[in-house]
Amino acid sequence: MAARSRIGWWIAALALAVALSGYLAARLVWADKTVFTPGTMIDGHYQIEKACEVCHTPFGGVKQAACVACHGTELEAVKDSHPKSKFDDPRNAELLETIDARRCITCHTEHRPQRTRAMGVTLPEDLCVHCHAEVGAERPSHANLAFDTCASAGCHNYHDNSALYEDFLVKHRDRPATLAPARLGMRDLRNWMQAAGIARRPPLDAADHDAPADRVTDAKLLEDWRATAHARAGVNCRDCHRGPDASAASAWVDRPAPAVCAGCHSEEREGFEAGRHGMRLKQQLPPMRPREARLPMHADAADRELGCTSCHGAHAFDTRTAAAESCLGCHDDDHSRAYRGSAHARLWSAELRGEAAAGSGVSCATCHLPRTPRKAGGVETQVRVEHNQNANLRPNEKMVRGVCLACHGLAFSIDALADPDLVRRNFAGRPAHHVTSIDMALERLSQPRQPRRPR
Repeated sequence: MAARSRIGWWIAALALAVALSGYLAARLVWADKTVFTPGTMIDGHYQIEKACEVCHTPFGGVKQAACVACHGTELEAVKDSHPKSKFDDPRNAELLETIDARRCITCHTEHRPQRTRAMGVTLPEDLCVHCHAEVGAERPSHANLAFDTCASAGCHNYHDNSALYEDFLVKHRDRPATLAPARLGMRDLRNWMQAAGIARRPPLDAADHDAPADRVTDAKLLEDWRATAHARAGVNCRDCHRGPDASAASAWVDRPAPAVCAGCHSEEREGFEAGRHGMRLKQQLPPMRPREARLPMHADAADRELGCTSCHGAHAFDTRTAAAESCLGCHDDDHSRAYRGSAHARLWSAELRGEAAAGSGVSCATCHLPRTPRKAGGVETQVRVEHNQNANLRPNEKMVRGVCLACHGLAFSIDALADPDLVRRNFAGRPAHHVTSIDMALERLSQPRQPRRPR
């Protein structure tokens, strides 16, 4: 009896092992491979955890090229303070013995939630000591500072110090807290198209629509479209709703894919897919939904799919609605809830009512989807909207040059961004503390520079 019982247990164990092996083997070829995830992923990557191959070579570890593919262009644009070339320099070879800073995963190891800090950093806060132990001798102002304070807000960042370089701090040291008048750059696509010689179609009215009669069931849709920049630019219904067989008169798609928007708005689409709103689409994964977010969201927005029309609407494409109301329709964190009572919101409302000049209001998009000057076709500077809402979010000093300085002085901006409670209140009030970065830079100017070892 005992022997038969043991045999039964062995058969059951073998069957379970075979079943489990078969299940895991099948999961290797399925699109969803999260069963193999060894630990929780960081906020910046968890959305694409079902696409392991984006970062991993099968059975070969993490690809450095994958990190560079997503983050390399941004690091080049901000003149990365610690580029790989710095550590390829033979003079700095000894520094690699402690920290191999040539590889991203040295500092950003995924699936290690127990030791992951802000921005996905998995090394201790005092990591700077390994290379900068002598900074106290080189800079007297730093002599009594602990190495776990290097990355304190307004001091230093490992990669992007574009708003914290000494020369920049000194240059902007005397700017007032609030500039007058404070104005944002205005989008000027129409002027750029004219200068670039891009032909414009004649504007269209509601009666000019080319949608099939059985698809025009709501006159409001036509009225929404008639009032848009699309209609003014001669973009008709079939330009977006055209089916795969464009030559067929009956070809029609009720819900155009995001790729249709990208046909004209490729830059905007590229930015959208680089941020957390659209990064899943870039990897051919289902669209992000607010219920999957790690920030507080409104319950009634939980199952919305994030795409172009989530914010812009399907026919009205009202950029004013997209600039604030669309954001607040999903986001329910303290910072977002405090916006409506903020000075920024009052300025935005005044602009919408026509009581204030264009460009004087501050919406959610003003800071999180900022207007940026671009060179387009080598013709002239063009102002476009950055659709990667994470581009200047972490560390938040990245917001200083492209956003804050349009309305505020540098010292005030650094102090405000360094005050987490003020950020939570959506900048209702003034900074509680002063960051001494500019003071230190000015003090250093008055002192003879000490020679230091090349880095």
